[in-house]
Amino acid sequence: MLDGATAIWTGRILSGFAILFLLGASVAPKLLQANSAADTFTRLGWPLDYLVLVGLIELACIVLYAWPRTSFLGAVLMTGLLGGAVATQLRVGSPLFSHTLFGLYVGAFVWGGLWLRNPALRQIFPWRLS
Repeated sequence: MLDGATAIWTGRILSGFAILFLLGASVAPKLLQANSAADTFTRLGWPLDYLVLVGLIELACIVLYAWPRTSFLGAVLMTGLLGGAVATQLRVGSPLFSHTLFGLYVGAFVWGGLWLRNPALRQIFPWRLS
């Protein structure tokens, strides 16, 4: 198992990857109203009126997650958001492993990074192999 300092830094790096990915691949296209985001919203059956609002909600979740004092709240809210994404992909019949479960993969990065960088969370949810 990783020692305390190594776990914290690994968690920060993992969290950083999740944050950068979400900002670049999800938030920015929505806030910039990129054609790719609009096309995705249309394909998923969401009105384009919600494009910027969803981007702002995602941004708020990311900011909460990135700030150490509110990181747990940010992770919980991000989980709800990602659950909605999974449900939406499921509703439209998207491919399971590449689209529908993608929110689960991102959520694993979010929670894995938080678990590694937060010793209190590691005590609440210990990882035991035996």
